[in-house]
Amino acid sequence: MSSNISPSDQDHSRPPHWLRTLGLTAFAMLAFAGNSVLCRLALKDETIDPAGYTLMRLIAGAVFLALLSLILLKPSRPNQILNYGNWPAATALFIYAATLSFGYISIDTGAGALILFGFVQLSMILIGAFRGHRPALTEWAGILLAFGGLSYMLLPGSEAPELAGFVLMAISGAAWGVYTLIGRGSATPLADTSGNFLRSCIPALILLFYFLGDVYLTERGLLLAIASGALASGAGYAVWYAVINHLRVSQAAVVQLSVPVIAAVGGLLFAAEPITSRFVIASLLVLGGIAIVTLSKKPARQ
Repeated sequence: MSSNISPSDQDHSRPPHWLRTLGLTAFAMLAFAGNSVLCRLALKDETIDPAGYTLMRLIAGAVFLALLSLILLKPSRPNQILNYGNWPAATALFIYAATLSFGYISIDTGAGALILFGFVQLSMILIGAFRGHRPALTEWAGILLAFGGLSYMLLPGSEAPELAGFVLMAISGAAWGVYTLIGRGSATPLADTSGNFLRSCIPALILLFYFLGDVYLTERGLLLAIASGALASGAGYAVWYAVINHLRVSQAAVVQLSVPVIAAVGGLLFAAEPITSRFVIASLLVLGGIAIVTLSKKPARQ
């Protein structure tokens, strides 16, 4: 039976390109923030231990991404997925995931996401400076403003996060920054991410054996870890890699400023964590400083 729908009618039935990009970008940001919310829910309520959560999250992400790679990339042999990715990236991914899990034992969702995101961006900025990019005066001002916001969070007071949680989230953010820089310019980002997740399961398994005496698991904890790995990580990264080519570099960087704010709202709604004045002020300083750096950054010379 022939269709009465013309090509022009089909085009009109689809949302505009900018609307699809906006929708996919929003989904990716919700997924990134969801990682913090899911991890905090699992560890705050002690439904799973941090080492077990790390392993289950990475396994779920690896399985989801491997299946997605097999469906979309259609390799001639399934084991070809193991040829993608590399060990330096996988190690950075493992460090990010492990320190995130242990960090969220003692730190609220929004504060953890702000520290994480702040150190992701700052580590990438500082590595770029070490590689030869000389920040302009406005960029230095933004860097100092962001560091000032992170330092402000540690001032003595009832709203200050625990130092151990702060340090672990800072390491997690720096590790993710390194992972991002290693993967920049990848010709096959989905397959490489899949390979990195698969590799990262090995050190995660070793970590689990190290903390074997502290391992505990509930059905809820397992479901939260799987949701974080498959949906918030696997689906979130896949969508982000698909949409990032439709955004300018400055747009991609600035839109991620929403992640700590979304995570804080998620912590308020799902974990009953208040949004404190300290968090609001620190967010304005950190995210404002990063925005200044991003928007004032000049293209690197070739």
